[in-house]
Amino acid sequence: MIFYKKLKPIQAITFDLDDTLYENTSVIVKAQSALIEFMHEQYPATKTLDKTFWRTQQQTHILANPAIKNDIGELRRLTLASGFSALGLVGDELDAATQKSFEHFYFQRSNFTLNRNIHSLLENLANRVPLVAITNGNVDLEQIGISEYFCNSFKASLEFPMKPHIAMFDAAQNYLNISHENILHVGDNLSKDVYGALKAGYQAAWYAEDRSMLIRNEQLQLLPHIQLSRLSQLLDLI
Repeated sequence: MIFYKKLKPIQAITFDLDDTLYENTSVIVKAQSALIEFMHEQYPATKTLDKTFWRTQQQTHILANPAIKNDIGELRRLTLASGFSALGLVGDELDAATQKSFEHFYFQRSNFTLNRNIHSLLENLANRVPLVAITNGNVDLEQIGISEYFCNSFKASLEFPMKPHIAMFDAAQNYLNISHENILHVGDNLSKDVYGALKAGYQAAWYAEDRSMLIRNEQLQLLPHIQLSRLSQLLDLI
């Protein structure tokens, strides 16, 4: 544990999820592969479509509405819909293919189990202070079994732009009704989590589950209040 700035009393904790509580890259890769396999089986015409095709569909939607990048779920849904439309699907058939494919991906995206130590930690923390999830992703907290530890969660959307935008931080603070400076945000990304938290007036803890934590190797050179070597060290701070 490395202290960079003096901490004020912590009355609540907000958590990033992806790559903070669990390694997320392999989860997304597996979910994407499962989606492609599902589409090939259910809609054989998609076998003719490659990654470039789907990437082009996605970029078309982003160019038409740049703000859609803040809602990765809706962006995926639109991408699937325009892809199936290009194959000639229309009406109910188009809607069904889009919805079934989206639901299959979304299930697979949250189809993993967290380490028992994470459950124990979150349970212990939740018994001491309120916990709120703040994520740019769209993992299903109930499916992965951690919804019971959080009193609320905020996911990036058109209403709440992605971190480092302060919208989700402000929404969490308004919900908690606790001073910004007495909330600690824990996240893996210096530019999104730490910078966003500091900009919102929060205290910030840096912890990454998916990589070695060498601050000199990070793209943004920014100091949090504290750098954790283990998430369990949060128990020592409260």
